[in-house]
Amino acid sequence: MKSAVLFSGGKDSVMALNYAINNGDDVEYLLSMKSQNDESYMFHVPNIHLTDLQSEALGIPIIEVITAGVKEEELEDLKEGLKQLKNLGIEAIYTGALFSTYQKSRIEKLSDELDIKAISPYWHMDPKEYMDLVIDSGFKVMISGVFAEGLDQSWLGKIIDKEALSQLEKISEKTYLHLAFEGGEAETLVIDGPIFKKRIEILKADIDWHNDNGTYNVIDARLADKE
Repeated sequence: MKSAVLFSGGKDSVMALNYAINNGDDVEYLLSMKSQNDESYMFHVPNIHLTDLQSEALGIPIIEVITAGVKEEELEDLKEGLKQLKNLGIEAIYTGALFSTYQKSRIEKLSDELDIKAISPYWHMDPKEYMDLVIDSGFKVMISGVFAEGLDQSWLGKIIDKEALSQLEKISEKTYLHLAFEGGEAETLVIDGPIFKKRIEILKADIDWHNDNGTYNVIDARLADKE
C-alpha cells in the first residue's frame, strides 16, 4: 500500500512511521504541518523545523504545509496537504494519535472525504507499554518541551531511557501525568533510531523557560554517521 505519515518529528509520528515500514507499506512521503501558532490544537510545534533534517536522515521525501494554526481553520491546511498526497497516489495516511479524539476524529473525517485510509496503529495502547515499546524499539527520544506539574527545567534535552521512564512513573503517581504525554504534558524530538540512516547531532540549542514550563529549541543541527 502506498502510504504517507503525518510527521512532526516527535516520538508518536516516528513510531507510526516505524509501524508502517514494518507492516510492509511503501512509505513514499512524510507530511509535515508547520504551524505558526505555538498554541495549535492540532499540530506539534517545538523544533518542527527539524523535520527537513529528519526526512533526510530517514531517506523519505517530505511535503511541508504552512498553517497559521488557527483552531479549526488549520484543518483546511491539513486537507490541502492530504489532497497533495492523494494526487500523488497515496492510499493511506498514518498518524501517531494515541488518545486525542479531537485530533484523530478530524484527521479521519478529512481522510474519508478524500478517500484516503487513516491509520493510527497505537490508538489506546497502554501508556506504559507504549513507552516501553518506544525505548525497546531503539529510538533515541529527547524531551523538547515540558508543560506539566512535576516536570521541571532539568527534563529539557533529556533522553527518555528506562531510568527516565521510571522517574516519570513516580511523578505520574503524584500528578497523574500521562506517561506518553498525550495530554500535552511534554513534547519530544527523535534524533536516532533503527529506521534512521543517519543520526541527528545537535550542535546548538537554547532553553526557553517560563516559571513552570519551557522548551528546548534546537538552533543548529546536522546529520552524522550512525555510531
